[in-house]
Amino acid sequence: MPGTSGAEPPDSTDLDELRSAAAGCRGCALYKDATQTVFGEGTKKAKVLVVGEQPGDKEDLAGEPFVGPAGKLLDRAFEEAGFDRTTLYVTNAVKHFKFKRDERGKRRIHQKPGRTEVVACRPWLLAELRAVRPELVLLLGATAAQSLLGPKFRLTAHRGEPVDAPEDVAELVPSAVATVHPSAVLRAPDRDEAYAAFVADLKAAGKTLK
Repeated sequence: MPGTSGAEPPDSTDLDELRSAAAGCRGCALYKDATQTVFGEGTKKAKVLVVGEQPGDKEDLAGEPFVGPAGKLLDRAFEEAGFDRTTLYVTNAVKHFKFKRDERGKRRIHQKPGRTEVVACRPWLLAELRAVRPELVLLLGATAAQSLLGPKFRLTAHRGEPVDAPEDVAELVPSAVATVHPSAVLRAPDRDEAYAAFVADLKAAGKTLK
């Protein structure tokens, strides 16, 4: 199978071929403990490509992005903001679940991917962008934003507003909007307020589309 021992995606814009190759990626150590690679899903004709941080526990088991609690909140927010998820392409900056076990060794607790892991997985994200060619890239959370916009990008300074991508990815990212990850809404002290702000960001992003 293509990519079974490497880290680089094949030179292809076929999403099925890329997904098959990514299943064997060994670009960083995360594959050793994760159940499987969680590649992006959606239509190749998507105008909007959504990038999250990494798969969580539910996603790792299902092999699909955004199917856990954060994904359910995201679906609800998309609907309120006027997006149809079936028309989107949804993926993550990192394709394997990074976690640590709790003291009893049963629960898998999410850990934030490091810069090395984000960089190792970046070629796969760029391959997805080349395949889909979206009009808008919606970045959920700082890890996702920095994966494309660079490590100096500050979400707090540019949340919900259109930003220009760096020159090296400008061709693939014609327009980008960054907001918080839906899991941050779930953790917020005032969840209703955080959710309303999240939906407002999604609506603002939607207005950038032609």
